Amino acid sequence: MGSFLVRAGFTGLALWLVTLIVPGISFVGGETTVQKIGIIFVVAVIFGVVNALIKPIVSLLSIPLYIVTLGLFHVVVNALMLWITAWITDHTTHWGLHIDRFWWTAIWGAILLSIVGWLLGMTRRNAERALS
Repeated sequence: MGSFLVRAGFTGLALWLVTLIVPGISFVGGETTVQKIGIIFVVAVIFGVVNALIKPIVSLLSIPLYIVTLGLFHVVVNALMLWITAWITDHTTHWGLHIDRFWWTAIWGAILLSIVGWLLGMTRRNAERALS
């Protein structure tokens, strides 16, 4: 359970950093800092669930596109997962992740989220090694 919470926290941090960099992606809702942090954490959990349940199916169905584009279609699939997360929070609540448009906003968001997530993952692994 602790590992899940840490991963969700790092995903939330990565999502928050992406919203600072990419215009058109933002978090909606929350009046206080605690509420905003809670919204970011819940969106990170929803994003994790979307990646765990929907992404494998989409990836399997799009294998021909992965082959034709030499793997570049993976960026589109990641952008789609961000878009689905924003759609879920937008259509079920009055808070969450908001993305203006799919092309180029979600695409750039997916690219930056991958880079920031990779950097944060390296930081987390280095910290875990130092503590053990």
